[in-house]
Amino acid sequence: MNTPLLPDPEPRRRDYVIISADDHVIEPPDLFEDRLPAKFEDLAPRVVDTDSGHQVWRYGGATYPCAGLDVGAGLPKEQWTLDPVRFDDMRPGCYDIDERIQDMDRAGIWAAVNFPGMLAGQAGMAFARTRDQDLGLALVKAWNDWHVDVWAGSYPERIIALQLPWLPDPQIAASEIKANAARGFKAVVFPEFPTRLRLPSIHSGHWDPFFAACEETGTVVCLHTGGSSWAPVPSTDTPIEAITTLIPASAMFACADWLWSGVPLRFPSLRILIVEGGVSWLPMLSERADYALDHPVASETSWEGGLKPSEVLRRNFFFGSLDDTALSAVRMAVGMEHVLLESGYPRSESSWPDTQRAIAHRLGNLPPADLARVAYGNAARLFGHPLPSRAWLRMEEL
Repeated sequence: MNTPLLPDPEPRRRDYVIISADDHVIEPPDLFEDRLPAKFEDLAPRVVDTDSGHQVWRYGGATYPCAGLDVGAGLPKEQWTLDPVRFDDMRPGCYDIDERIQDMDRAGIWAAVNFPGMLAGQAGMAFARTRDQDLGLALVKAWNDWHVDVWAGSYPERIIALQLPWLPDPQIAASEIKANAARGFKAVVFPEFPTRLRLPSIHSGHWDPFFAACEETGTVVCLHTGGSSWAPVPSTDTPIEAITTLIPASAMFACADWLWSGVPLRFPSLRILIVEGGVSWLPMLSERADYALDHPVASETSWEGGLKPSEVLRRNFFFGSLDDTALSAVRMAVGMEHVLLESGYPRSESSWPDTQRAIAHRLGNLPPADLARVAYGNAARLFGHPLPSRAWLRMEEL
């Protein structure tokens, strides 16, 4: 396609420290090189050129393209489509860590959590469904090795390490969580609706060994809206604009399900982060959950623990915010201590490269202490991540 990329933006002034709780990485073509046992090398996912001129990851007979919408930060707006994009037509910061850091510096973003963006979407389900489970587990380990060694490891102060889980076996998944915590992983992505992927429900207790390991190690369980390929779509012919409008509803569905699952009651120190779903719905959910407890439909409720649902919501849950502006109600109802900023790079809805200006526009009416919490403080505490030097804020690294 050879689509001309937008020129590099001028570096933005750094008025705020920013830690983004939701950015994405497009897996580079060399991800699995020298990271698999020899017996699996010929079976590894590969980037191939299709007869249509597209460039996609191929694995197990399936193809995994990258749509223009997913890398819109580097493309002209007319290319923000569902059509596949070749690596040469993406901004290099999508898949090259050195270029990513430069793009973060241009926008004044100090650190970020990067979710899978092409091959390993849906928490590594492509690998979990592998018939040869030894191969599938080897692929998950290889992806995690690349992420912690290259993507996060090259700039550990700038990238917060996020791992894929091993979904077929919660006991193995728990062992991996413990081993990976010792390697510097701070978070794990997990399907917000496992049953939609034909996995056991979070209500069943099946995942308890995994959640226990996350609680023990302080690993944050990250739920990315859309990660289970499900949304509350009313009709078969509902237009895409309506589905996009309903993205926050998906996050609210997930939050309610996890809140009432018993997971945060059994694991009171477990931390759950829900991203790409906004926060404007939080006051309603908090109020409604308490109402549901006080007005049970059945004669008995399964809720235990002595706290109200709203209190558990404020204890265990954290939320990403990309474009919310009406935050006064959120601040009054649940506080701002659990709201984290998102920049969304490199997706088309991203605030990059104007994330600094977006903070002033969206959060400027908050008290300074709350603005600092949302921009960086809450994320720094949640992930135990360091803050930059004053030299970085003065742009002396550019």
